[in-house]
Amino acid sequence: MSDFLNFLNTADHETLKKISGISNTLAENIISARPFDIADDLLLVHGVGKNLLARMQFFAEAQEEPSESQAIITIDEEAPPAPIEKSRAEPESPAEEKPSFGSRLGQAFLNFIRALFRLIATVLVIAGIGAAIYFGAPFINDNFIVPLQRNTAQINQLENEIAILQTQLNEMNTRVNAVETTIEAHTASIAKLEEMQATLEQEISNKNNSVMIALKREIMLTRAIETIARGRLFLSQSNFGLAHDDVKTTRDILEKLIVDAPAYQVDALNQIIIRLDLALSNLPAFPVIAVDDVDIAWQLLMMGLPESEADFVATITSTPTPAPIPTFSSTPEATPSAIAPTATP
Repeated sequence: MSDFLNFLNTADHETLKKISGISNTLAENIISARPFDIADDLLLVHGVGKNLLARMQFFAEAQEEPSESQAIITIDEEAPPAPIEKSRAEPESPAEEKPSFGSRLGQAFLNFIRALFRLIATVLVIAGIGAAIYFGAPFINDNFIVPLQRNTAQINQLENEIAILQTQLNEMNTRVNAVETTIEAHTASIAKLEEMQATLEQEISNKNNSVMIALKREIMLTRAIETIARGRLFLSQSNFGLAHDDVKTTRDILEKLIVDAPAYQVDALNQIIIRLDLALSNLPAFPVIAVDDVDIAWQLLMMGLPESEADFVATITSTPTPAPIPTFSSTPEATPSAIAPTATP
């Protein structure tokens, strides 16, 4: 055992490298750890285990001189080989090599660096998320949420306005339908009055009767009222062409009434015709100007022709103010209240 200990304390670098399992670094570690007081002190060197210690002992014994080895063999020829110490002869399972203090310190430092980097990375990630929330939330709010809320409010407002307009449109359609119904009624009445007038004219041509002549004049006056009333309705529908035709027809009827009318009725009829002529000069180019004249002419007809000179004077001194004619072309504000009732013969 002392020879082996001497081998451990004296073997050079090259000799140690000859042993299986010893590298350059391990050989330098062994040389740096010398001197060893006992062979087991070699186990304190990082990288040396019990198996390697046994191989080194076997190598050291193999390096002894052949003569000495032979003599030992001769003397002990018949004796069994000396048992190897238990610590060296026992087959040993591979054991973990104990790291040196420097290695443990270096590993601890590396672990500390890794933990520090993980902590820094975690802090950076949290800081990045916080910055994204801090700066991104106002941006998202200003560029997405607020415009979305504003657009939603505008859409709701537009929907309310559309609902209101739809209600007004429905009311306007109702009024327009009422006007169209009234126009149809006037048209039917005018057609009946024309038939009645034609029949009376036929009767008058066969038999000249003052009663029939007076009835014919009443029918013609009623036709004029119905026609001018229908013309007012055409104006409310912005149908200026048909309004012009009805005003012209009304004027023609009144001209025929002048032929046999008394003087005070002639003057009244001439005032109505003047209004109709003014309306015709502005239709269809300037319907806004023609409306008042049409309305005054209609009101004068609705008042009826004067029955005496006194009635004519009263009619002159109380010239009616034009009433507003309902308009359905722009806003549904007007109502059909200004429409004249259908005159009957």
